[in-house]
Amino acid sequence: MKKSILTLFSAALLLAGCSQKPKEAPLQGKTEQEEIAVTGKIAGRIAQLKVREGDFVHKGDTLAVLDIPEVAAKRAQAAGAVESAAAQYQMSVAGATHNQMAQLQAKRSGLQEQYDYAQKSVARLKNMVQDSLIPQQTYDEAYAKYQGAKAQLAAVQAEIADVEHGVRREQQEMARGQQNRALGALQEVAVAENERYVLAPADMTIAAITLQEGELALPGYTLFKGPMPGTTYFRFTLPENELGKIKKGMAVKVHLVYANRDIAATITGVKQLPAYANIATAYPDYEMQQSLFEIHATPVNAADAQEIFAKTTVTLQL
Repeated sequence: MKKSILTLFSAALLLAGCSQKPKEAPLQGKTEQEEIAVTGKIAGRIAQLKVREGDFVHKGDTLAVLDIPEVAAKRAQAAGAVESAAAQYQMSVAGATHNQMAQLQAKRSGLQEQYDYAQKSVARLKNMVQDSLIPQQTYDEAYAKYQGAKAQLAAVQAEIADVEHGVRREQQEMARGQQNRALGALQEVAVAENERYVLAPADMTIAAITLQEGELALPGYTLFKGPMPGTTYFRFTLPENELGKIKKGMAVKVHLVYANRDIAATITGVKQLPAYANIATAYPDYEMQQSLFEIHATPVNAADAQEIFAKTTVTLQL
């Protein structure tokens, strides 16, 4: 009789336990922060590091100074090109020098005398050839010399006119263009000199420094890396059969495991994950044919997540 009563009591307890709905396990996730990478634009050796890992820096702070000896050589070349181009432009605007003008005027005087003499000779020989005192050949030779002297005199007069009015405008514009080009090269060197200083592009915490002093930094190589403040969010992985429990904009409570406290958050993003993606939830319970989705939850108050460590475990009760 006692055994029957005990058996009935055990069965009742078993049925009562089976009738209770098991409590769902919370969804596990990770704390994440948006990171920023700082790279150099030109090659140079690390001359000085201004920060250490763990330092918090503000936008515009100097993180490192590069040693770029080639910049000094390029500056000297660009400065010389600027001086040469400026002199060329000034010469094109000013025209000929005083000595050059004196030479041209002396040349014109000599050609003027040759022209006057040839003109007189042609006038005398013209009458003589008409009276048949000289052959026609002699007159033709004198006339040819007259035409040559006339052409040479006209040429030197045109040359003097050009010198008096300066070099033609096209040549002046060409000289000005060369001067502007040299100035642009000098400005490029100035920009390269500024790139010696590696600056923080935003407020950030220095999490990693990839090179040390004396090492060569190549263009595009990441020198510093770290998270930005106010960018903390929580990432969870959810199978598609549970997507109905989540809605964008929904208010949730995220439990920070290591600190044992809750943080008010909002669901801000839901996106499908590829098969090779990093799954945030530990030991996810889903069927292989189901698609996985990543859920982002952002703290309502950024100050609540200010001291949270990245990659720590959090839970979300759905």
